[in-house]
Amino acid sequence: MAAIDVDGVSKRFGSVRALQDLSLTVEEGEIYGFLGPNGAGKSTTINVLLDFVRPDRGTASVLGMDAQENSEAIRQRTGVLPDGYQVYERLTARQHLEFVMESKGVQEDPHAILERVGIPDAIDRKAGGYSKGMAQRLVLGMSLVGDPELLILDEPTTGLDPNGAVEMREIIREERDRGATVFFSSHILAQVEAVCDRVGILKDGELVAEDTIEGLRDSMGGGHQLTVDVDQVNDSVVGAVRSIPDVTGVETRDSRVIVNVDESEQMAVIDAIRGTGATVKGFETREASLEDLFADITTDKEVAEPDAEGGAEA
Repeated sequence: MAAIDVDGVSKRFGSVRALQDLSLTVEEGEIYGFLGPNGAGKSTTINVLLDFVRPDRGTASVLGMDAQENSEAIRQRTGVLPDGYQVYERLTARQHLEFVMESKGVQEDPHAILERVGIPDAIDRKAGGYSKGMAQRLVLGMSLVGDPELLILDEPTTGLDPNGAVEMREIIREERDRGATVFFSSHILAQVEAVCDRVGILKDGELVAEDTIEGLRDSMGGGHQLTVDVDQVNDSVVGAVRSIPDVTGVETRDSRVIVNVDESEQMAVIDAIRGTGATVKGFETREASLEDLFADITTDKEVAEPDAEGGAEA
């Protein structure tokens, strides 16, 4: 049984199209990374799954239940870490957890949960004095109450330092190993790449790519990136590189030409650059990261202007 099944969901807010005929399936026990630029429709999709937003058309089921007809039952079996959640400043961490336990009808050790998320010493401190990272850890702990079958995490590493982000990844893996399904969105693509079994990429409300990281690499020119240092970058150089059939993306940064191309065609790229009269001063190749793939899939403009700044947040 699929943990999440979205079929043909569309949603508009006035003149703004949030989702357009979105269909996706998340299998039980997998970690699924849900990606997209700001405004792509990620939060709207999560709100549809939790029945905070009703779609204009299409259906969504969670844990085998209709998301609209069985929203209360779904929430009993789901742990949620929403983006931008505000803790209650006058309540302690213990009180936050006890509230969730009561709502789910379970009894657990609040100290053990806070130990797991890294803030056991704050159990009886009021949350109003927490740092942003501590508040994020508390909300994560709240999402873990009751050993949920499904975790929906929206930007789970917000406010966490690098050590906290590593700990978050470990918890996500532990939950998967326990048998839970994890569906999470993040703009920090290195985090997604480190833990996800599959990823789906949303753009303008449509699912434009879905696969394993390796599958996405294979679909994008073999998943390799070639960076060539040249003495000059001009339209002739860029045009020559773009003319090679297996090139799937070209970008220029200062005196470098950055090309996504199958490994077997990399010398053809270098020869094409030399053929324009430009001097190749050096080159390097590496396996394309998820950031590279994400940029290729979600950027309309295939070639950056010379001297443009590039790169995604890591």
